[in-house]
Amino acid sequence: MAGKETRKEEQVLAQRSRRLAPFEELDRWFDEVSRRWLSPFERLFPSFPELPSITGRISQEKRMKDWAKFSLAGLGLISAGVGLALRSGTLRWNAETARMVERLKQAATASEAKTVSFMDFDSLPAPVARYFRFALKDGQPIVRTARIRHAGEFNLNDKWIPFESEQHFSARPPAVVWDAKMRMNPLMNVGVRDAYLGGQGSMLAKVLSLVTMMNVSGDEKLASGALQRYLAESAWPPTALLPSNNLQWSAIDDRRALATLANAGTTVSLEFSFNEGGEVIGIFAPARFRKVDGKYEPFPWAGRFWNYEERGRMMIPIEGEVEWHLPEGNAPYWRGRIVDVDYDFAR
Repeated sequence: MAGKETRKEEQVLAQRSRRLAPFEELDRWFDEVSRRWLSPFERLFPSFPELPSITGRISQEKRMKDWAKFSLAGLGLISAGVGLALRSGTLRWNAETARMVERLKQAATASEAKTVSFMDFDSLPAPVARYFRFALKDGQPIVRTARIRHAGEFNLNDKWIPFESEQHFSARPPAVVWDAKMRMNPLMNVGVRDAYLGGQGSMLAKVLSLVTMMNVSGDEKLASGALQRYLAESAWPPTALLPSNNLQWSAIDDRRALATLANAGTTVSLEFSFNEGGEVIGIFAPARFRKVDGKYEPFPWAGRFWNYEERGRMMIPIEGEVEWHLPEGNAPYWRGRIVDVDYDFAR
């Protein structure tokens, strides 16, 4: 009987030893790490308390609790470090966006004419004159800069991702800074900053404002595409589409007209479509540069606008969609709506 009890106790001890083996290995590792990493603290703080060994000094329950505490402490330190990095990345991102917006505002100038005159529309193509008389009011001030907030969806790899953005416009000279946050999932977003500033295009995309996915600037084809986008989106501050030395309109038919914009050595054109009421309902470019496998290639590009509302005494489209016309078919990639808009008018 005593022999059976002895064998049973030996089996229990063997099982317990197997369960504790990983902790004993961790204990040896922890002791080694402690000697290496705590020695500087011991030199700085001679009274730094000695950490107890895990095996042989404390009970099994205490050992497991202590390792749980150590693990939680380590996770806490890692979480704090990640949080600090995210906060730092966000601050840097916001600071750079603010610098670009301030640069846009400082460069913005008012046109020679401070107000809209319907008499200037008589020589314009019929659909363009109809549009200005619909969207503007005679004698109203010209928009100098605009800030527009959007919400919508962006197509990334055939998946529509929700986004929120803030966009700043300057009419003269043409300039735009678009700062967007795309929510990939509840824990991760991608920041995208797309700009046309000082005659140069740029695009930056970062995961969590830290990990760079895309960073391009200074390319002539990129500048061309950015200026085309600026021209298309000028329907949001519609006085930016008024004819000037740099922007000319030419007739196509009673529903379409071609706008040509030149700035800083780059010239682009877009076909604008209008309905009977004067609304801009679409834009089209037979060729806009798109990056494919690291190279820019021209593809047809189109956009649609709808749901006009009065903002700042002007009629603007609240909703829109943009797409590429690719050999395999149309590829919509942006659709959104205006959440808020502020205008700074010439004085």
